Amino acid sequence: MNKNIIKITSLEKSFKFRKILDNVSFDIKQGERIGLVGYNGTGKTTLANIIAGKLTPDKGFIEKSPKLQIGYLTQSIDYQGSELLSTTEGNILQHSSELGLKKVFEWGENRLNHLSGGEKLKLALSNVWASNPGFLILDEPTNHLDFKGIEWLVEELKKFKGPVMIISHDRHFLDETVTRIFEIENTKINFYKGNYSDYQKEKQHRKETHLHHFEVQQRKKEEIETKMGQLTSWSEKAHRTSTKQGRDFGNKEYHRAKAKNRDKQVKSKMKRLQNELEKNQIDKPLEETKVKFQFDTKGNRGKRIIEANGVTKSFPGRPLFLDSHFYINHRERIGLLGENGCGKTTLIKMILGESSNSGGELWISDSLNIAYLSQDVDNLPSDKTALEALGFIDRENSLRARTLFANLGLKEQLITKPIGTLSLGERTRVKLVDMLMKEYDVLILDEPTNHLDLPSREQLEKTLDEFNGTIITVSHDYYFLNKLCDKLLVFENQRIKRLEITPKEYLNKEIVEPTDNKEALMVIENRIATILGELSMIDQKDSKYMQLDREFNELLKQKRKLI
Repeated sequence: MNKNIIKITSLEKSFKFRKILDNVSFDIKQGERIGLVGYNGTGKTTLANIIAGKLTPDKGFIEKSPKLQIGYLTQSIDYQGSELLSTTEGNILQHSSELGLKKVFEWGENRLNHLSGGEKLKLALSNVWASNPGFLILDEPTNHLDFKGIEWLVEELKKFKGPVMIISHDRHFLDETVTRIFEIENTKINFYKGNYSDYQKEKQHRKETHLHHFEVQQRKKEEIETKMGQLTSWSEKAHRTSTKQGRDFGNKEYHRAKAKNRDKQVKSKMKRLQNELEKNQIDKPLEETKVKFQFDTKGNRGKRIIEANGVTKSFPGRPLFLDSHFYINHRERIGLLGENGCGKTTLIKMILGESSNSGGELWISDSLNIAYLSQDVDNLPSDKTALEALGFIDRENSLRARTLFANLGLKEQLITKPIGTLSLGERTRVKLVDMLMKEYDVLILDEPTNHLDLPSREQLEKTLDEFNGTIITVSHDYYFLNKLCDKLLVFENQRIKRLEITPKEYLNKEIVEPTDNKEALMVIENRIATILGELSMIDQKDSKYMQLDREFNELLKQKRKLI
């Protein structure tokens, strides 16, 4: 039997009259893998800080060995790179190298203080690992990590002997790593066995069972209330009869006594029925907050909207990508894939006109109206409210913005507070509202699900699926990327190449390379030439024209794969 490493009893915590945790109790045993989930703002990070000793609870007890070393990766990576090299060089060097940060100790102060979000997170993870912890708390560990980094973390967690608590909105990562789910909901904590997918099924089952019991109770309540109404009616009738005018004094006394007796019967039965109502009272199941996103796109655009011919981008002494050729068509869903630091965000800045190419040509249609959601949620004015920061002052826009905030789960009290008091997830929602208020035909998303809770991620996926424009996204959320994208721009060996495959096919290496590309290309090109000749001779209304046109498009796809 695994021994308890930590025991939490009757924990309570409030902030400014708002209770976050109420009477929370649980044990964490040696070797357990726990996923801590819940809506943004429900208290996940608060609970982690209490366990780590960074916050003191208002009430309750935490029992743990004073020798227990807790390795805590915080959600924020807002620190200088040089601060991350405070532990033993050998240990952190080994782990940072495995995460793709080679020669980290040879980096100068300038390089360390200009790290990307992914590089900061990798160094922070290496720092946590190098401290030889007995218990790990990881708050959003996959934010900014590339797929190679996520794979490394999954494997390292399998080797780790101590317990692990993971706060994450990455469904694939939770499925790969945890065997138990703690869900914080309305200041309480619920427990589920299994990974995230198991939790979803069990939560739905519990919700349906709860709803069934509530409906049975409501029917019983209606039945009891009907009986109580009948008894009250009988009592009133008896009293009316006893007070009727008449000469027969004895008859009146009889009806008066009968009415009093009926009163006693009614009161007794009413009390029994009331007790029955109050016994085992079942509250109505809480309805989950419905997160709604609304997109409003303009009309159709020309087919090709972006094209790169030999595009090159480099910084002094550091080439990112060279001589790359690719294109993006209207309405395509393109995922940008590559390791941290390969140039994905740089390419986005080039598309937005915020950075120029070093060589080659990057053509972008002049008619495009682009909405951009960046990784950075700290560039909003911290002293202004959400409405002030976004500049929605007139009545119409203000009302529309408030509706969007409500749909995103940001209540009135949050949008009238300074942005500096909001969580990272709440700030992300502020930026989403800003994006949703604009009309656009291209949506560029750089890690859009970072800091969003699970219901918001799932709703965002559904809404993006209905979006009619072009989507270009960088994401390390495996589920999100596979749900959304069917084409890729892959950053490999300092080149950007377009692939007509899904992220799942690429990441699972399901691409079968032809044994002889030149021969395969020749066969395809000959067939394309034949089809073009036939198409020029056939009327477009002919049924064979459609058949040949489909084959032509399929051959073009095959040709692109080979190239």
